[in-house]
Amino acid sequence: MGPVRRVPVVTLRPADSPRSTGENPEHTRLLAESEQVLPPIIVHYPTMRVIDGVHRVRAALLRGDREIEARFFEGDVEDAFVLAVRANSAHGLPLSAADRRAAAIRILGGHPDWSDGTIGAVTGLAAKTVAALRRRETWPGSPGGAVPEKRIGRDGRVRPLDSSDARRLAGQLITDSPEASLREIAHKAGISPGTVRDVRARLRRGEDPVPMGSVSKANAGARADTKAGIVAVGTGVKGGAEIQERAAGGLRPAGVRRAELVRSLYRDPSLRLNENGRLLLRLLFVRSLPPAQWEEILESVPTHCTEAVLAAAAECAEAWREFAARIERRA
Repeated sequence: MGPVRRVPVVTLRPADSPRSTGENPEHTRLLAESEQVLPPIIVHYPTMRVIDGVHRVRAALLRGDREIEARFFEGDVEDAFVLAVRANSAHGLPLSAADRRAAAIRILGGHPDWSDGTIGAVTGLAAKTVAALRRRETWPGSPGGAVPEKRIGRDGRVRPLDSSDARRLAGQLITDSPEASLREIAHKAGISPGTVRDVRARLRRGEDPVPMGSVSKANAGARADTKAGIVAVGTGVKGGAEIQERAAGGLRPAGVRRAELVRSLYRDPSLRLNENGRLLLRLLFVRSLPPAQWEEILESVPTHCTEAVLAAAAECAEAWREFAARIERRA
């Protein structure tokens, strides 16, 4: 979010609040009479709707204040609602259980690819409660109401809804490199360290790395090919080739265009819901323009600006190479 600014109260619009009961007059009166410095409100800049701080705005009106301190949020409407739920869950008047469930249902509709734990962390509900809400019906956020094949976790990582293939790959990696750390195996297999820990424990007990209840129909036949609890990746297992590429250290599936990668990052809440993450997405979006648009930009560069543009572009390219190298070293 941006810096704190003084905003005219009359420019603010009613909140898209997760609170069904609306304003609490007694709470507003207490805030108006308080001599404490209240934190700035949060405002959705595109719509000027209050995201967090409705009672503070009402208190300012009671005191006759013409301006109020605010921070601006520039994300889309659904992300603004998520921020409102998160803020109301963290401080102030707590949301009722019914409000938290209603908020979870709305977030499920807008972000069906978020994990139960991610939505639970935002709304203050248990992941099991979110899972029960998810099972009630199909969600319009998915094409045709289909269930997304992958989920985005609280750590921002994308994991398959059916982890059978990834569990088998983890089992193979553990067998081949028993000294490897949980995080190393998790990174290569595309699952959480906790899941790797479970796979390792199952192998030690002589069990299949995939629990019986989590085997999908598409992968049911793979269990029959299991030998000593391990299935050879890429032989009759759907998605095996993609997992093999990940195990070999590949960070980008073959044929995926740069623009598609950027669009997938735009769906990641861990980037979209913080200022630096949104800045990174904007920078990446500009650099993912189609070739035809780059050609148009090239043709529009005046001759007398050629050297300056060349030098600036070269410096930008070098900065991105250094950034990519640092990301690679951190991974």
